[in-house]
Amino acid sequence: MYKVGICGRFGYNSGSVNGQTDKTVAVYNAVAKAIGKENIALIDSYGWQKNPLKMIGNCRKLLSECENVIVMPARKGVKVFPALFNVFNRSYGRKLHYVVIGGWLNDELKASDSLKKQIKKLDCVYVELEQMKKDLQETGLDNVIYMPNFRSKTSIDEGELVYNISEPYRVCTFSRILREKGIEEAVDAVRKVNSHFGRTVYELDIFGMVEPEYKERFDEIQKSFEPYITYKGIIDNTNCSDELKNYFALLFPTFYKGEGFAGTIIDAFSAGVPVIATDWHYNASIITHLVNGVIYDTEKPELLTKILVEAAKSPDMLNALKLNCLKAVAPYEADEVIKILLNELGVVPEREAETV
Repeated sequence: MYKVGICGRFGYNSGSVNGQTDKTVAVYNAVAKAIGKENIALIDSYGWQKNPLKMIGNCRKLLSECENVIVMPARKGVKVFPALFNVFNRSYGRKLHYVVIGGWLNDELKASDSLKKQIKKLDCVYVELEQMKKDLQETGLDNVIYMPNFRSKTSIDEGELVYNISEPYRVCTFSRILREKGIEEAVDAVRKVNSHFGRTVYELDIFGMVEPEYKERFDEIQKSFEPYITYKGIIDNTNCSDELKNYFALLFPTFYKGEGFAGTIIDAFSAGVPVIATDWHYNASIITHLVNGVIYDTEKPELLTKILVEAAKSPDMLNALKLNCLKAVAPYEADEVIKILLNELGVVPEREAETV
């Protein structure tokens, strides 16, 4: 019998990398580090629609073999997996845990009483922000636990901080390449700033996986990129801090409907890089304005250009925030955050058990 089973989007060998896969892998790695891989069973829900009968069988097998089951569905999957596990669990009586990724669950519950009924049956629902917890409790859920987003990686040391003091200042985006993530707003702002000064004040690097529905549009946009704008593909998540630390700021002009606690903010903080972001959804709950980043009104995208102009004139505006970024990432260290989940799983980390 395994102590823990995990059903989530691992996306092995798919080349599909996004916040869903990042969080799923991070949870698995953190739990495995604590209790050992041999105590965990997992199934990859990526592409489950192609063979739903096989996935149904795998889910039932997971319940039969595991004391606890962690479910991490995407937005489409949430309408299927909680109900599926609840039905099978009538025969097994396992403890079911739902680790929420993103900020869309509240909207889904408001739109579906049947979904709310299924989510209420689960033992624990883990959300990434205190405000998310409050929002879900107001819909009638009493099984919600706050567990912030986290990354299974090490922050850079203070001595590794890179201070940008001369032009061109390097900025980047680091998210899925999608219209709603504000990619075009970032491009437009850098263009306007460079035009304003009449020289290349900023260079913009774009990192991330291009979503299929945006690929045609993004390919077209790239054709008009100036030399100071470059798409650089996907960063290896295991060492993204080493890549990101060289940037003046990370731009996050998102207006993505399902945005929750975006992992890119943790990645930036871990690299000592301030985040310039919209006040969309929960961003202002994570980024402290003029302490570890800059927050601006989503409804006024022109403010991004203004902020970059001001930062170019006075680079200390952002350089002074870099150390604060490293301090801000402390609550999101994997070893600490995962204790919240381990406590509810009722499992003892092997390293702690050895000291007893």
